[in-house]
Amino acid sequence: TRSFLDIDEFFHVPTVVRPGETLSSTHFERRAGGKGANQASAAAKAGGRVKLIGAVGDDGGWLRDGMAQAGVDVDDVFVSRDFHHTHGAATVLHKGANYLTAPLTLSFPPQGLAYTHLLLQNEIPWECTLAYLLHARQSGATAVWNPSPMPSAAQLQAFPWNHLEWLLVNEGEVADLLRALGGAGPALAAVEEEDADKVAHARRLLSALHASPFFAPTLNVVCTLGGAGLVALLHGSPTGAGFETVHVPAATLDGPVRDTTGAGDCFTGYFVAGLMEEGVASGLGARVSRAGVAAGLCVQRPGAVESIPRREEVDERRTALQNM
Repeated sequence: TRSFLDIDEFFHVPTVVRPGETLSSTHFERRAGGKGANQASAAAKAGGRVKLIGAVGDDGGWLRDGMAQAGVDVDDVFVSRDFHHTHGAATVLHKGANYLTAPLTLSFPPQGLAYTHLLLQNEIPWECTLAYLLHARQSGATAVWNPSPMPSAAQLQAFPWNHLEWLLVNEGEVADLLRALGGAGPALAAVEEEDADKVAHARRLLSALHASPFFAPTLNVVCTLGGAGLVALLHGSPTGAGFETVHVPAATLDGPVRDTTGAGDCFTGYFVAGLMEEGVASGLGARVSRAGVAAGLCVQRPGAVESIPRREEVDERRTALQNM
C-alpha cells in the first residue's frame, strides 16, 4: 500500500529501457518521500507547527529523523520492528496551541489532541480518513483534503464533503471527481472535451463540480494547473448562495525545471501554512503567492522532501520577483 512516509529509490540508466532489454544502472539514490511526509515538511518549513502521526517500518528510522530536521514534530511517529515497509496515519497542524502527545492509533485520532488544522491525503485506511475528519469537525479544526490517490466512486459519493473547508486537487483529479460524482448535465459533457485553454477548462470543471448533487456548496477548491498557475473556486457566502472562480498565474522560474516530484505537495504544505496564518496575512493572494514561489523553487531541484525550500529562501525569491 502507499504510505505517508515513503522511501523513493531511483535507479539511473543511460536510456529508456526497451521491451525485453536489460540495462545496468549507472547510479542509485534513496530519498525521502511520500505525500504526507512531503506536505508535513513543506508546512513546517513554511513556519507552521506540524505534528505527523504515524509509523515507519524498521527500514525507515532515517525518514523520521529527516522529518524532525525539517521542523516536524515526530513524537508520534514510531519505528515498528514488525514490518519492513513504511506506514503512516495523519498530518496534524498547529498554530501556537499546546497539544497533548498521545499514543499512536491508526483507528482514531488521539483524544485530547489540540490542533487547528488537519491535512489528509488518501494514503491511509479509508475508515481512518473518515474518523479523522469527524474528529476535526467536532473539534472545530479546519480540514483540508488532497485526495491522492483518488478514492473509488462509491467512496466519493458517500464522502462527508461538508466536513471539509478546503479541497486541493489538480486538473486531472477534478475530472476524476466529476466522473465519480456526476455534474449538471450539459456542463459535465462540456468538460470532457479537449480544450487548449487550461484556465477556461479548469473554470468549467470547477463550476460543474460545484453543481454536483453530492458536493458541498460551501467547500473551497484549489485546482493547480502546473505552468498555468491555478484556479480557485471560493464560495461567496456562508450559505453557499454563490461562488466565484479566481485565476492566479504561476510564479516565474529563475532556472530550468529539473524534477517535478513533490512540487504539488510543496504547494499544499505552504498553502496550509498560509491558512494557519490567516490572522496575520489574510486573503487568498498572499497564501497562493508564497506557495507558488515555493513550488517554483522545488521543481528546480531533484528529490521530494529534500527539494522543498525553507521560508526565508521563498520570501527572498518573492521579493526579487516583486522588484523585477
